[in-house]
Amino acid sequence: MRERLRALLTPAIVLAALVGVGLLLRHEGPVAARALARADAVPLLLAALAANVGGLVLAVHAWQVLVPARPGSAPGAPGAVRGLLAARIYFLGQLSKYLPGRVWGVVTHVTHGRAAGVPAAAMTSAYLLSLALTVLTGACVSLFAAPAVLPGQWFWLVLPVLGLLACVARPALATRPVVALARLARRAVEPPPDAAVRRAIALAVASWLVSGLHLWFLAIALGAPVLSSAGPGIGAFALATVVSSLAVVVPDGWGVRELTIAAALAAALPDGTAATAAVASRVVCVVAELGSSAVVLALARARLGPPGTRTSAADEPGTTTTTTATASTNATVPTPIGDSRVHP
Repeated sequence: MRERLRALLTPAIVLAALVGVGLLLRHEGPVAARALARADAVPLLLAALAANVGGLVLAVHAWQVLVPARPGSAPGAPGAVRGLLAARIYFLGQLSKYLPGRVWGVVTHVTHGRAAGVPAAAMTSAYLLSLALTVLTGACVSLFAAPAVLPGQWFWLVLPVLGLLACVARPALATRPVVALARLARRAVEPPPDAAVRRAIALAVASWLVSGLHLWFLAIALGAPVLSSAGPGIGAFALATVVSSLAVVVPDGWGVRELTIAAALAAALPDGTAATAAVASRVVCVVAELGSSAVVLALARARLGPPGTRTSAADEPGTTTTTTATASTNATVPTPIGDSRVHP
């Protein structure tokens, strides 16, 4: 019964959201689209694409610092997944979100983490902790859009900031729930060091800020005031991505994210133009993700070998060796929470 309800609810929500976006685009949409097609808008479009790619690079680093070293490594040893190997795993997880279902992101991380010598439980806990920190930091960055979206009523949104500051002061507040989940699954995991958690938080915040610049550039290209649209543009992307990721029945937040962006940018742009910016943001994000994935996967294949080969050392050229990977069949993969990524 639950699966049947979900099967009906998902297309209904997606359709309703897309209809809402279509209604917003009905009047100013064509004019706004022509504005993006002008020659003088090309530099801003390229800047938007570069900003999104930069946010993805920072997101890779924010996740990889949470992946532990191989079992038996010396204390303080760097994580087993880093550099080009980390980028390959992350972007393969990114591509998995275009597949039906929510499990493929964590399966991708676990499968390729095993090839690097990291147990399934450790890869899963790093995935979940990264997901939680990404949502928390995104909620904080979304405050940049709050004064425009909720004038006079946004002060209660400082709660995520207080939560983030608490995690910076005591990283155990973020890691203990993940360790507890691992124990429930009868898997022992070692939480990452406090310094790694703080670094992951800083990198996640930077990733949101940099990737949010792409929406600001798009808003400027559509005629928004340069200064007054900065906060709504940067904050709207974080707000919309977090909100759409919580709508777990909607694939990759289709429609929900666009409506949220349009509402947040309405203070700087007419409704139809704001909706055009939201649709353009989706296109920029897809192009950045697919283009970056293609480049990373091609480089990784050339330098590290095909996916699934076992990596025995750091993944920089000249320091890796590969052998045939052996699949482990006795590790249990916990059910993931949410999407394969909350982006950045």
